[in-house]
Amino acid sequence: MTPEQYVQDKAAKSGSSFYYAFLFLPPPRRAAITAFYAFCREVDDVVDDMVDPGVAATKLAWWRKEAGQAFAGNATHPVMKALMPHTATFGITQEHLQSVIDGCQMDLEQSRYLDFPGLARYCHLVAGVVGEVASNIFGRTQPETVAYAHKLGLAMQLTNIIRDVGDDARRGRIYLPVSELKQFDVKAQEVLNRGYSERFTALMKFQAERAHRTYDEAFALLTDADRVAQKPGVMMANIYRTLLREIEADNFQVLHQRTSLTPLRKLWIAVRTNWRGR
Repeated sequence: MTPEQYVQDKAAKSGSSFYYAFLFLPPPRRAAITAFYAFCREVDDVVDDMVDPGVAATKLAWWRKEAGQAFAGNATHPVMKALMPHTATFGITQEHLQSVIDGCQMDLEQSRYLDFPGLARYCHLVAGVVGEVASNIFGRTQPETVAYAHKLGLAMQLTNIIRDVGDDARRGRIYLPVSELKQFDVKAQEVLNRGYSERFTALMKFQAERAHRTYDEAFALLTDADRVAQKPGVMMANIYRTLLREIEADNFQVLHQRTSLTPLRKLWIAVRTNWRGR
């Protein structure tokens, strides 16, 4: 299996909403974003599949070293071999990759966030930086588009957090800020024990409203000059926002299930966005 086949297989098997937006890119850009996504998936899986925190920390340390070696011309992992030919063309730096690893490192060291600014710092590393790299690959021409990409990454990560409250709790992690749990009088143990209440629903409505507001703020930052080039990001946003609306319609039943859209529906949203341009 070639490095290119490896990352393609990694992206396709993930079932991610990102994959459907990649399909509309020309081959060089599609190859670059697929390789970058595979890198993010590999690093994220270190934490998601964690059994022993010590082993996970060792694996992340290995990825830090591999990223450094790759930019020195000595890539060994197929993901890095697939990614490196695209780094100069699309402005992908070692610092970008190290930031993504930093975000995953936070998952090993921190399972709670005291307030939203603290959570936003985590989202910046695991989603904002990813959005910035993706915007470069899609064809960013305006400096203002970086702010749009970071804001959109935040909105999508907030959607992930809402969707995955139950799954994260089963791993002992709660991304909902402690200050906001207190604001709505929801105890952490209620979340861990999958206990629904009107208070929990109010808390989740608050989270969803912020996510929607963040999507709106992101789109307001997207300049006309980059609107066509950044269409794949808009596709992803529309898929994620549809997911968020599904969760809202289901009254935030996120503690015992993980809401998802079918592959056909994701593809339809991507096609419709490509056709409409928004």
